[in-house]
Amino acid sequence: MPDSKYVFTIDLGTGGPKVAIISTHGDVIAHEFEATELMLLPEGGAEQDPQDWWRAITTATKRLMSNTAIAKEKIVAISCTAQWSGTVAVDKNGQHLMNSIIWMDSRGQPYLEKIVGGPIKFEGYGIHKIPTWLRKTGGLPTNSGKDPIAHILYIREQLPEVYKKTYKFLEPKDWVNQKLTGLFAATFDSITLHWVTDNRDISNVSYSKTLLKMSTLDREKLPDLKAPAEILGPLEAKVATELGLNPGTPVTTGTPDLQSAAVGSGAVRDYEGHLYIGTSSWLTCHVPFKKTDIVHSMASLPSAIPDRYFIANEQEAGGACLTWLKNNVLFHPDELMAESKQDNVYQAFDRIVEKTPAGSNGVLFTPWLNGERTPVEDHLVRAGFHNISLQTTREHFIRAVFEGVAFNSRWLLKYVEKFIKRPFPHINMIGGGANSAIWCQIHADILNRQIRQVHEPILANSRGMAFIAAVALGHANLEEVSGNIKIAKTFEPNPDNRELYDDMFEEFLNIYKHSSKISARLNTGINWGEA
Repeated sequence: MPDSKYVFTIDLGTGGPKVAIISTHGDVIAHEFEATELMLLPEGGAEQDPQDWWRAITTATKRLMSNTAIAKEKIVAISCTAQWSGTVAVDKNGQHLMNSIIWMDSRGQPYLEKIVGGPIKFEGYGIHKIPTWLRKTGGLPTNSGKDPIAHILYIREQLPEVYKKTYKFLEPKDWVNQKLTGLFAATFDSITLHWVTDNRDISNVSYSKTLLKMSTLDREKLPDLKAPAEILGPLEAKVATELGLNPGTPVTTGTPDLQSAAVGSGAVRDYEGHLYIGTSSWLTCHVPFKKTDIVHSMASLPSAIPDRYFIANEQEAGGACLTWLKNNVLFHPDELMAESKQDNVYQAFDRIVEKTPAGSNGVLFTPWLNGERTPVEDHLVRAGFHNISLQTTREHFIRAVFEGVAFNSRWLLKYVEKFIKRPFPHINMIGGGANSAIWCQIHADILNRQIRQVHEPILANSRGMAFIAAVALGHANLEEVSGNIKIAKTFEPNPDNRELYDDMFEEFLNIYKHSSKISARLNTGINWGEA
């Protein structure tokens, strides 16, 4: 329509950025994707090159703008979301000084251990430190070393020259915003996993001198804080030319991916759940209270919605399990692989899984390829196929991966519903995994909950950012979001699979109970060599 207004969104995922033009009512006009490289390094390292991020963003944006009829004058805001729990060290000019350490990196764990420990410990934390962290932040630094607090400690100890030159340590989302506006800032939500802010007053989150002292982080190297869903500043002229957008276009403060997904899923009211299956996975909802489940690594943390919390949790490997199966097992480029290209392999997976009976002939897959965060904090546990027999086929392996990710979702569901003291009547499913109808049905069966497949599920984060920008500019209110989210299909649990999946879930839990110590021994002090 002639009077329609649009938001340009950037969603910087681990696989690369998606850029999109979306109306302030949530209609996706056009979108593009550009892949980026992930570098997995020895000793738990995981990095990406910010220059590669920016190359991908500009490339995708130019392609998007050349292929759409929407005039840049119609774009009223720019809004960014990105992978959470990453660290970019930049100088005063905003130039990155090294690769970004991302959410998968655990190299800071030994240095974090010194910070959070003490003479008397509980689960690795000094007893005298736990109450302060819980009271002020709602949570604790993850002892896996995958939070930005650990990344910064790693840089300080292992790369002192980089640390010395660093003006600010920025989350990936905040780095992109700095590139767009020249401004150094974080939001109440993006800064959370540094564990140095007091969020008891959700409308006025601030740095805590006590927590800064406990963490040993330098306040001067951390950005100033802004509220979510507000305007950060105008798009710089030089960057506007590079992207093909109008200079001066308002740039919002943005939010990390968990929070943008929560909005883009349509589950914006308290206790409305959404399940995300992308590279990682999570099951979460907004809540009106501050609370912590320390045993299962879950807490109420600041959301993208002003004055609201959401329950934060994450499964380390979700859709990444299928990528691993495709690249490392079924189509690994070795002597056994035929000289042929397999197109649409994920669609082939769906067809195979649809024809394979529930339960995968008793094969169970545990999806802990990169350790786990919730409902257990265990960076040493590893994945596996269990109960393999001479009758096991490739079809069983593939379906077992689909089911294993869903069993882990059910593990999360158990404690999320306990946290909010009520069951979900339904769950909105988003992310690339939600494109698979059979995976939606498997989740419905295993979780025993109605699954609502959100329309264009891989664009939920981008859609969430458009809504957040529309709210910031006064073009919409959050109460309208649920009504503007389209549900492609609803999946009901199949009662015929109830007993089977209940029994298999109990054994899934038993596998962790009995194998976690084996994984810890195998992954402590053993040099497996480089791939």
